[in-house]
Amino acid sequence: MGKDDRRGERKIRKQNFSSVRTPELGYYFIVTDTQETEQNYLYGLRDSIPDHLKNKRLVIKVHEARTDDLVDHCIESVFLEPQYRIPWIVFDRDQVKDFDKIIKKAHDNNINVGWSNPCIEIWFQAYFGTMPKYLDSVQCCDGFNACFKKKTSKEYKKSDQNIYSNLCKYGNEERAISLAQQKLKQMEAECNNKPSEMCPGTTMHLLIEEIRNKIKQ
Repeated sequence: MGKDDRRGERKIRKQNFSSVRTPELGYYFIVTDTQETEQNYLYGLRDSIPDHLKNKRLVIKVHEARTDDLVDHCIESVFLEPQYRIPWIVFDRDQVKDFDKIIKKAHDNNINVGWSNPCIEIWFQAYFGTMPKYLDSVQCCDGFNACFKKKTSKEYKKSDQNIYSNLCKYGNEERAISLAQQKLKQMEAECNNKPSEMCPGTTMHLLIEEIRNKIKQ
């Protein structure tokens, strides 16, 4: 195939993408660096969308990328497929060396960030009304596991595909959002807006609240 033909093919593809109808409530393109916990939670969020909205008026797509490639993966995907209108990256502080730099790079490229410090289990624990201070992600997972077992009589597993529905069933998502808002405001004041030092802290509530509000429309 010659150069002219190849150029022609790319032009046709671009026309096809631009003709795709964008869901009126949003097309969320979320990139995370984990294979289980965050993905299971986000798939649960997606599956909770009422049938009359799901994949028609409101779409959630989840992709995986390496931590240091989260932002670039998001940028490339949005550029190649313009129907992906609302880009997010979701990841944990854990031991990520360039945590603050990744967040800044995302914001500089108009990408939303759902970060958690020390890990997403601190956001999960907010569903049960508390966000204790943990020294690291191991301690946070252990603490959440104890809380989860007390509230649900179940063992917490990072591979649990029902984590979102269980959090909503046994916890309180609205209260979790409110608690995360309060904690983030407190951490911002104490840590000079440096996410790597905002522990316990999370911005996952911004994503969840935004989608919840659209579902209510």
